[in-house]
Amino acid sequence: MEFTAIILAAGKGTRMKSSLPKPLHRVGGHPMLGWSIDAARAAGATRTVAVLAPDSRDIQQWLDDTAIAIQQEQLGTGSAVAVAREVIGRDDGIAIVMFADTPLVTANSISALVRQVADGAAIAVAAFEPDDPTGYGRIVQGQDGTIEGIVEEREASEAQKRINLCNGGIMAAKTPLLFDLLDRVTNDNAKGEYYLTDIVALASADGHRVAHNLIDETEILGVNDRVDLAAAEATLQSRLRTTAMQQGVTMAAPDTVFIAADSVIEPDVIIEPHVVIGSGCHIGEGSIIRSFSHLEGTRLGACCIIGPYARLRPGTDAGDGVKIGNFVEIKKTKLGDGAKANHLTYLGDATVGAEANIGAGTITCNYDGFGKYETLIGDGAFIGSNTALVAPVTIGARAIIGAGSTITRNVGPDSIAVERAHTSEREGAAAKFRETRQSKTKAKPRS
Repeated sequence: MEFTAIILAAGKGTRMKSSLPKPLHRVGGHPMLGWSIDAARAAGATRTVAVLAPDSRDIQQWLDDTAIAIQQEQLGTGSAVAVAREVIGRDDGIAIVMFADTPLVTANSISALVRQVADGAAIAVAAFEPDDPTGYGRIVQGQDGTIEGIVEEREASEAQKRINLCNGGIMAAKTPLLFDLLDRVTNDNAKGEYYLTDIVALASADGHRVAHNLIDETEILGVNDRVDLAAAEATLQSRLRTTAMQQGVTMAAPDTVFIAADSVIEPDVIIEPHVVIGSGCHIGEGSIIRSFSHLEGTRLGACCIIGPYARLRPGTDAGDGVKIGNFVEIKKTKLGDGAKANHLTYLGDATVGAEANIGAGTITCNYDGFGKYETLIGDGAFIGSNTALVAPVTIGARAIIGAGSTITRNVGPDSIAVERAHTSEREGAAAKFRETRQSKTKAKPRS
């Protein structure tokens, strides 16, 4: 079903107390404005229009193929929607009005509103029934149940304040009727603004049918400050965890697990408590992510074991059966099937072959203060503990590097390489050293 989404994003967002525009604050690793756009497109929007303030360069640079309309003066939601007419024109169709600071609305709810208009309603309003309606606009119905208008709380009578059916803000309407009605809206109200909601009473008075669709209150949770942002994050995380578990992921303590919205987690993955799975992660079937591990920009094959206390940074690409243990950090590194780095290791800008074993304390010295350099470790290579691989360097397949080595040159396949200082031993020297130090301490006068 074709329709246009108008997304209002021109608010100042001063309560966020941030230099970052409010629509770009992230929930689940994704900007709030992005959530609104994605939901609209998932519901079938063929065009999206973002209504922005004049000083919105940061937002404009983030947008891709979303059209832009500029609201020169902040005169209310009605005024904001009206400026979208410059982009949409007067073609017959359906438009849905959404908000950049309500990131939790679902595509299903959007589709339901659009369908009501397609089925004959002039306007369809998202509605909800909170336990406490204080602060919300009330949807006023006639005795026959038809919607007669929406009244903001500060304009409502005592009787209207007792209404429990509240306005969720999101609204679908026929075009160009939407803009014709907006032309008739006045700012004769307590705030001196042009309310989008006033078109409901105008449409009803003209004999147009106004419908409503009940949605869950969490979907229209608006973000005005950092407290609201945290509440939205908590709600989204609950959704993401539930979806993951329904798709075959095991979590012993789901409330302690953070999942970015774009993460892909395949069935039979086990995620232990206190794990962060950031943006750009794909976790293969049957893998185990142990406690206190942090992943971002990471792709894991099947049956990998990660952590505990592992940090996988962007560019980590592990094959099947890879083991990455405690206190291992990996960045921009490809690991072949069955490779192991079980503890206390840093691998950056590297390629590790299949079945290679990286000993404890190994590091790739990939940065000289100016540039990054690559380390290549062949299939089946064995890197002894406490080894420094000074890039650029290549370790051949099945080569063995002795523990404590600092490797600065390439090592061929099937070779054994040891590069460490020669051990010098003087028998009895330790005892003599202690005697000398102790005699000096005793002879030293007290102050």
